[in-house]
Amino acid sequence: MSAARPPPAAWNVALWVAQVLLAGAFGMAGVMKMSMPIAELTEKLVWPGALPPGLVRFIGACELAGALGLIMPAAAGIRPMLTPLAAAGLATVMVFASVFHVARGEVRMLPVTLVLGTLAAFIAWGRARKAPIPAR
Repeated sequence: MSAARPPPAAWNVALWVAQVLLAGAFGMAGVMKMSMPIAELTEKLVWPGALPPGLVRFIGACELAGALGLIMPAAAGIRPMLTPLAAAGLATVMVFASVFHVARGEVRMLPVTLVLGTLAAFIAWGRARKAPIPAR
């Protein structure tokens, strides 16, 4: 039997870059949805006016939690298996966002949700299979 080889450094770097970018995007979006008045949020994004305010706040909290989950477990090495789970959760949020926007006729939003969802799926796969972070 051959010994397991560590993943190439390029995979680790690519995944960290993706994690930081995605965490920044979802972190900012989450804080905005959690803290901005709904009327002001609706002026900027339109769609929050179609949902109950509590759901908009919940979506923001999920996005912020996902952003933290992309970075903190992996960086600390404490329960790093939470990082691919956070990424999978964010990919799921983007699937629901895509369906929501298509149902509302907002097809112009699909490129954003597809890019973010694909990036999240890449991180989930990469950190679960290709370059997992070892626990300390």
